[in-house]
Amino acid sequence: MKRSLSLVVVSAVLVVAAVAVGLFVVDVESTDPEPAIFDDTVSMGLALADERALEQEVELPKAQVFYSQYEYVVGYYGVETFVEAQRSPGHTQRFGYPLTVYVSDYSSTDIELDEAGQPTVDRQPAWHDAEDAWYVYGSDAVAPGGETVVPFSERDDAEAFADNHDGTVLTWEALLEAEFGADEATAVRDRVDDQHRDADQRVEDAAVLRDRPTSTVVGEDTDTVQAAIDEAPANTTVLVPDGTYEERLEIDRPLTLVGEGNVTIDGGGNGTVITSTAEGTAIVGLEIVGSGSERLGTGDLPGDDEAGDEWDETFEGNYAGGDAGIGLHTAPGSLVEDVTVDSSASGIILRRSGDSVVRNVTVSSPESPEDGHAGILSFRSPLVVEQSTVYDGQDAIYTHRSHDSVVRDNRIEGNRLGIHLMHTSDSLLADNQLSNQSNTGIYIMTGPERNAVVDNEIRNADDFALFPSGSSSYVAGNVLADSQVGLRVDATDTLYERNVIADNEIGAQTRAMLPTNQVVGNDFVDNDVHAEAGTGPLRIWSDGTGNYWQGVTSLAGERGPGGTVDRAYSPTAPVDQRLHRVDGTPTLSRAPGLEALSGLQGTVPGMRTGSIVDLAPTCEPNNPDLLEGTEWEDRAWSCDRATTLHDSP
Repeated sequence: MKRSLSLVVVSAVLVVAAVAVGLFVVDVESTDPEPAIFDDTVSMGLALADERALEQEVELPKAQVFYSQYEYVVGYYGVETFVEAQRSPGHTQRFGYPLTVYVSDYSSTDIELDEAGQPTVDRQPAWHDAEDAWYVYGSDAVAPGGETVVPFSERDDAEAFADNHDGTVLTWEALLEAEFGADEATAVRDRVDDQHRDADQRVEDAAVLRDRPTSTVVGEDTDTVQAAIDEAPANTTVLVPDGTYEERLEIDRPLTLVGEGNVTIDGGGNGTVITSTAEGTAIVGLEIVGSGSERLGTGDLPGDDEAGDEWDETFEGNYAGGDAGIGLHTAPGSLVEDVTVDSSASGIILRRSGDSVVRNVTVSSPESPEDGHAGILSFRSPLVVEQSTVYDGQDAIYTHRSHDSVVRDNRIEGNRLGIHLMHTSDSLLADNQLSNQSNTGIYIMTGPERNAVVDNEIRNADDFALFPSGSSSYVAGNVLADSQVGLRVDATDTLYERNVIADNEIGAQTRAMLPTNQVVGNDFVDNDVHAEAGTGPLRIWSDGTGNYWQGVTSLAGERGPGGTVDRAYSPTAPVDQRLHRVDGTPTLSRAPGLEALSGLQGTVPGMRTGSIVDLAPTCEPNNPDLLEGTEWEDRAWSCDRATTLHDSP
């Protein structure tokens, strides 16, 4: 019976393969399609926040591409975005060949550049065949991501634009050879050390706030802490001796508030306990209890307000206006250190208080996420959070439009979401330990760009250990374990490398419609299912070498080049996905029919929709240092050991 079932499986898979190949045959001699409505394309190249920030008159150059093996039209913000994309490894394998490319035609408009250098027009540009267009390269024209190429259907128009705004006029063939800078995800990887050094400097700069001379001592110079704050000259220290002080405090000029001994500030359960609206505030060595329990704000916010987007202002008022242990409002360059907050809503709120540092703090929130809000909430406040512990509550660390933040070396446990980034780009999340989140360990959402998530350990998340969305980010060196889904591959143009993904129900799950990510050098060990793919094109997770997949090593007859397994592996294929779970699947996987099918994987673009293939899985784990000492180390076999185990009598 088992032999008959094996033959049925092989036959069924071969039939599916034959049908798939037939579905993706395209008549390249067919008439060129009409341009699509750009909003109906699967688009890339512009972050959501940047798109919303564009003025109504701004019209960025675009391209739309009809591919031979991808069923959707792909829209690119920036012709240069397409040029760089088609050079990326595996692009042709994923999409096929571009059959027709249309670009914006600024010959049909009265184009000008605004103060920022972005193109503005009097009417919507028409679409024009890319091969017949002329391109102004290296001009003053910019998009949110940097310089942009401006296309024209008429050469005279292109030359006139180049004369007015500098730049060189290129043909399509010359444009395809032009240089546009390094891959952004690689650039993010290369600057991680610089981000750490920058954070070190920010911490060092904030540390001088602790050295202000003491001007006022509570109990000696004044009876209350607030009176001491009111009397203290700017840029001095208010010293608070051992004891419990039932007060709510307001700081309106640069001061350092320091507790000496066991000092508790009790707000009595009403409002925010300590509010500062002064640049360079320092709050050090205090225990803070008795904040109010209002999670959302309803009135005016403290500090100076800046005009902004109406929707964003409402959001800011709601989220940053709730009660907290500490509220820093328009207080940039501040320091919160060696502080414990027992929060009834939010622990520490920073609003429009960039370049601040929160370090060595402990925040405990209500055990029920519905009762609390955020342990540390940052709104338009790039900051450093380090060496801190946040328990319970809704979001442990929440940032909103707080670009260039660094969150590192923290312990986060028992929250709904551990680290939650909204509209936050160019940030670093590193060396954090997260556990027991009821939803997601690290969740990056709303289309951010260029974030680095490195060397974190995330365990026991009920839904996702790590869910980074957006684009052009770097995810590496993380241990993602014991969760329903270890890694959600939902971003675009993102590099995922050197992660250990172990003991999850689903190791990695991808739903991205654009197969533009690099997923290489990772280790998949002891997951119920190593990887799962939703509807979409074939995703190729290898670039010369691929990933380590527990179970795939049993396929190796001989090692391939560079220590790889000598055949492709698909974690979404019916047989391959069971190699590490079910006895007998290695033998079935060597059946002639499946061997033939594995030879087709990755050679026919788009052949297996809704699937993943690794063309060069590795024989050895890629990250032995991360695996060493874990409970999965003994399950990560090499090709030699796995073959011996499976073939022994």
